[in-house]
Amino acid sequence: MNILDLTKYYQQAFTNTQTPRAFFAPGRINLIGEHTDYNGGNVLPASISFGTYALALGRQDRKLRFYSVNFPDAGVIECDLDDLSYQTAHDWANYPKGMLLYLQEAGYQFDHGIDVLFYGNIPNGAGLSSSASIEMVMGVLLEELFELNIDRIDLIRIGQKVENNYIGVNSGIMDQFAIGMGKQNHAILLNCQTLNYQYAPLVLKDHLIIIMNTNKQRTLAGSKYNERRAQCEAALSDLQTLLPVQTLGDVTIDVFESNQLLIKNETNRKRARHIVYENARTVAALEKLNQNDLTAFGTLMNESHLSLQHDYEVSGIELDTIVEAAWEQPGVLGARMTGAGFGGCAIAIVESESVDDFKENVSVIYKQRIGYEPTFYTAEIGDGAREISEGVLK
Repeated sequence: MNILDLTKYYQQAFTNTQTPRAFFAPGRINLIGEHTDYNGGNVLPASISFGTYALALGRQDRKLRFYSVNFPDAGVIECDLDDLSYQTAHDWANYPKGMLLYLQEAGYQFDHGIDVLFYGNIPNGAGLSSSASIEMVMGVLLEELFELNIDRIDLIRIGQKVENNYIGVNSGIMDQFAIGMGKQNHAILLNCQTLNYQYAPLVLKDHLIIIMNTNKQRTLAGSKYNERRAQCEAALSDLQTLLPVQTLGDVTIDVFESNQLLIKNETNRKRARHIVYENARTVAALEKLNQNDLTAFGTLMNESHLSLQHDYEVSGIELDTIVEAAWEQPGVLGARMTGAGFGGCAIAIVESESVDDFKENVSVIYKQRIGYEPTFYTAEIGDGAREISEGVLK
């Protein structure tokens, strides 16, 4: 699939012989710093070469038409600039509609409709943030088509607002930030409380980042996500009886170890322990990347997974199996789950020469235990959301 192919799809879907403008927003992986985002801590994500493409042209009227190559049976979904209310029947198209609505509410003007074709090559249900990718590609598209000059951080905040208020998913800002601010061959250390950030060089040399999709849909992720948030809030509330902290992200390891018994519930204490130690690992990870010390970085990844498995308890048999199988393979520096957990994906840093054997061996172990095969992707670390003129879709 390339831009020329998508242009043909566009012209057929909308019966338009003009050449549309093309935009891209990546998906993201989180290298380390899991579940720290909504606890005011640090994350270390990177934007990847998989993502969402959007082709668009303006219309003469106020009609909006959306078409997805991924969901051709849904046909063209139509609505109007004067009614951007959430509609269950509009399914995936609610994401771009939400961006239009909240940009309008922020004072940006849209004086005509548009026809937009979407194509995504992020695996469904993999936890690589396809929804934020749609939001951000729509945001960049609207900014460029309507010459709006939107501050990128403001656009990121609007993307998160769509997710939280329009779609109804109470997620943090990491996904939109990583997708909006991504930089080729760099990760981003982001403080989710302050939005202070810095880029970290990701010099892989003779290694590759392999995404391992368990092919287990994240069926429990939503309910367990809300449960973990509540447990962290309860732990924070207990700590605040004596400590002047605003979030668990404010709590250092030393302070936690000295005051952890303030957290009355043992389970909540384990949840807080993960957040505190994981937050410290993100800072250590930045230091190791700046030193080009991939080996030490891989060790931090392993520690992160163990904490997610035992203290935060969000991995599950599929993710634990695939990560533990990865640890056994030669040429692997580190592996961990990435995303909310309970299915979805894990990542591993693997020596380039060992990748073929790695995939084969991990697949055999995983299938023997789980009963079906995983899928592997090589993640190139690319730039964030932008307009594109040409190029092959990977």
